Amino acid sequence: MVLPVQGRNTIRALLVPTQGTSQRYLSWWATEAANAERAVMTPIHSVPMTRRSVIAAASVTLAASAFQGFAWSASNTQENAQMDDPTTKYPKPPFQKQSQPFPGLAGRMVPKPDHGEASYKGSGRLAGRRALITGGDSGMGRAAAIAYAREGADVAINYLPDEEPDAREVIALIQKEGRRGISLPGDLRDAAFCEKLVEDAVAALGGLDILVNNAGRQQQAKSIEEITYEAFDATMKTNIYATFLLTRAALKHMQPGSVIIQTTSEQAYDPSENLVDYAMTKAAMMNFTKSMAKQLGPKGIRVNGVAPGPIWTPLQVSGGATMEKLEKFGGDTPMGRPGQPAELASIYVQLADPEASYATGQIYGAAGGGGQP
Repeated sequence: MVLPVQGRNTIRALLVPTQGTSQRYLSWWATEAANAERAVMTPIHSVPMTRRSVIAAASVTLAASAFQGFAWSASNTQENAQMDDPTTKYPKPPFQKQSQPFPGLAGRMVPKPDHGEASYKGSGRLAGRRALITGGDSGMGRAAAIAYAREGADVAINYLPDEEPDAREVIALIQKEGRRGISLPGDLRDAAFCEKLVEDAVAALGGLDILVNNAGRQQQAKSIEEITYEAFDATMKTNIYATFLLTRAALKHMQPGSVIIQTTSEQAYDPSENLVDYAMTKAAMMNFTKSMAKQLGPKGIRVNGVAPGPIWTPLQVSGGATMEKLEKFGGDTPMGRPGQPAELASIYVQLADPEASYATGQIYGAAGGGGQP
């Protein structure tokens, strides 16, 4: 057996004295390394196999391997050290004028939102977990669904039937990771459907460990006089009633270690004058999160919320913002741009991760320097 030239060069590199290394030790090491190098350069049948020579050869082999591993690690670290400037990472306003009927589709937005389709990389943080995400076709729900699947979870998503084109893309991405992706379309304003949604998710996934109450209705109105009873009722039922009903239904299936996550908003803290009903619901969801964290803490179930700032989602182009605000959307933040759903994916993962076992009753903000969570 003869050691290749690369291995011999590695051995020689290991013999270079380093600061703080004892000269006596280096002298011994050089002698033993030289003996070991001669040993690996010589056919094995002609080498006297003493315990000392075997140990020396093994030591050099291990050291060479470690040296090569260290060199690869250092190189890899340098590659990963490249930084992205968050102020220029994604598109900035002005944005083109655009409008879609509610609920809107991410696939038709210009520019298209980034949900982490090509960027999010998992590491098994949610292996074996089973999640139900409402509004999982686009926005933060879609980003969470993709991230959860890449972290090893099976995921069921709920969405309105009109959002089917976006939902199909999400399911394909989940299944591409080798995880179960379940489509459960339906209207959360229907109380009976909310109950059925949880039962269908449990049946399809084999249980439920994570509930993300993310679906939301947002329609701007300049004056309270413009908000009809029907519009107000639709916002309340989608944002508040559904959160209540889904949580109540899910608790029957949740064990200690399970988690519930609400998508609240900076609107809960700093409401806009033209989002009166939407802001009311987000404040209610924030308080629901904190109350339920106290109620469920003794049962080992954690409850937290995510409070996004201006995020580029279909809500904005389907009646959630004025055209004037849409063109300048996110420009008034310290980052000078709106956030992308992909930038919040890691927050949803962190809150669902069993390693975050002491985090409950918390609201995690991501608003580009604005907001107040």
